[in-house]
Amino acid sequence: MKGVELGVSIAGVRLPNPVLPASGTYEIDEPHDGFFSAGELGALVNKTIFREPRAGNPPPRIWETPSGMLNAIGIPSKGLAWFLSEELPRLRRLGPPVIASIAGNDLAEFAEVAGAVGESALADLLELDLSCPNLRDGIPWATNPDRLREVLAAVRQATRLPLIAKLSPNVRSVADMAVVAEASGAAAVSLVNTYQGMAIDLGTRRPALGNLTGGLSGPAIRPLAVYAVYTAYKRIRIPIIGMGGIAVWQDAVEFMLAGATAVAVGTQNFVNPL
Repeated sequence: MKGVELGVSIAGVRLPNPVLPASGTYEIDEPHDGFFSAGELGALVNKTIFREPRAGNPPPRIWETPSGMLNAIGIPSKGLAWFLSEELPRLRRLGPPVIASIAGNDLAEFAEVAGAVGESALADLLELDLSCPNLRDGIPWATNPDRLREVLAAVRQATRLPLIAKLSPNVRSVADMAVVAEASGAAAVSLVNTYQGMAIDLGTRRPALGNLTGGLSGPAIRPLAVYAVYTAYKRIRIPIIGMGGIAVWQDAVEFMLAGATAVAVGTQNFVNPL
């Protein structure tokens, strides 16, 4: 609609509109550019980057479920050096603000990647994927308040970029973890990442995914994700990026009415990237 102001602010960064792609679900490349302009997005989000290149998990990596899908892709990437020299400059040239999605197996890796991205001066915000396990005890960063505090403190010391904590729903209370994230220096939170799930292939009588378990996403989790946003919104003051099963504009509005400042679209990009 002409004349309607859709811009929002996340940690002081102005987004032209509140819609962005969830990390790893919409690769902004030439085929997409042919039928959808990346410049129309509220922000650009890359596939999550670790320090070293990663091959990801063994196939099968994706399994369709009723109203959703399980994925165990394993965050494959070309590594930090490639991201800084190739991908990040390309995203910067496209126009919208850039949210750099990063991860680390330990505190040192998280801090190193964050520091390098910050020094590049090519990203506006950092989103920390905190659902990956840390090497110390194998527990995902976002499922333990002490680990969450540690990683946010380490990254906060490494860069001045505003931090978005992407939190896991696989906890007793997402709102509790959002409170910890805010108190530990996060400038915003992304709610929620995928729910842990599993499927059995009846033909083989074995787990359907090569990694045995995966993350459930899609419309099946939307009511749970909206609830997580709502409960967190009542307890924190920092912005929330809502995600989890958004398929049509009404879903996005639902998240925003629950308290989200912006929304990220993920699984729907596998169905219809338009």
